[in-house]
Amino acid sequence: MRIAKIETAEVNIPLVTPFKTALRTVDSVHDILVRVTTDDGQEGFGEAPPTAVITGDTRGSIRCAIEEFIAPALIGMEIENLDGIMKKLHGAILKNTSAKAAVDMAIYDLFAKSCGKPLYQILGGSRKEIETDLTISVNGIEEMVADSLKAVEQGFTTLKIKVGKEGLKDVERIRAIRQAVGPEIRLRIDANQGWSAKDAVRIIRTMEDMGIEMDLVEQPVNAHDFAGMKLVTSQVYTPILADESVFSPEDAIRLIQERAADLINIKLMKTGGIYEALKICAIAESYGVECMIGCMLESKIAVSAAAHLAAGKGIITRADLDGPSLCREDPYTGGPVYAGNRIIMNDTWGMGITEVPAFAGR
Repeated sequence: MRIAKIETAEVNIPLVTPFKTALRTVDSVHDILVRVTTDDGQEGFGEAPPTAVITGDTRGSIRCAIEEFIAPALIGMEIENLDGIMKKLHGAILKNTSAKAAVDMAIYDLFAKSCGKPLYQILGGSRKEIETDLTISVNGIEEMVADSLKAVEQGFTTLKIKVGKEGLKDVERIRAIRQAVGPEIRLRIDANQGWSAKDAVRIIRTMEDMGIEMDLVEQPVNAHDFAGMKLVTSQVYTPILADESVFSPEDAIRLIQERAADLINIKLMKTGGIYEALKICAIAESYGVECMIGCMLESKIAVSAAAHLAAGKGIITRADLDGPSLCREDPYTGGPVYAGNRIIMNDTWGMGITEVPAFAGR
């Protein structure tokens, strides 16, 4: 089974409501899709969102990286030579992690199909179901409370609250949401690098003093401010999750050794795909540091790859894989089933996705 063709296409799916964070506002999932076809007609699929404010990748740069650098390097290689493919993939071009992730997940999809198993089983897992949170975009307090209550009514037991724009006013947001949803709902607070280290300590301590229980606070300070992350982690009781600070296995080692965070958020678009994400999982396991699996604004293809990784690795104890729940429609056939807060893994081979309309007729 050799790689015969690597193609790209675009998908544009409207969101149920605008997605707002401290970094950006987005109205739709407008991503690059990848199809890798083998010489015997098997297909593997991947996806990459253009998240320039985080990864530096745009739609144009993703397509260029895949079509002009990655595809020529991989065409003709045997799918069974997974390690060799991944070394070529990551050596074909520097950075461009989203482009690499899209091709990586398509290759893993094909590799699992060649083994006749669902991908999560190939990755060592047996969990048939995982639970995801739902993101509440940063808005006015009343709107955020209403969105939180609606999410709870839909069966979500964990909410990821976006903050980071207005400093101490964020405390009012979280307090109002906690009062509205009650003590049983887990709250994850995501500042998206929006606070300074001193402000983060003051804000988190204020909420702790108010008795507002939080599952974690995600990336309170700038991605490159490891000293600031360490300060916050050492000065508060609430677990601190590193997101934008961790792209590579080297980042994970440094952050863990410096005790700059309590938890690590793995995203395939940051790592460049499953291959490098598995290295971060191994590092985290060796240090006993739990991980969360997250996503950018991705539709079902990319989120399904992340879900398979989560189901495959026990060190991943939390999931933020709500991308499909934020989309107005699901244009794909097959794959895991997204039922509210539950993601039910497919029994079919690979990632399970069988039809992608963007490639129909090609």
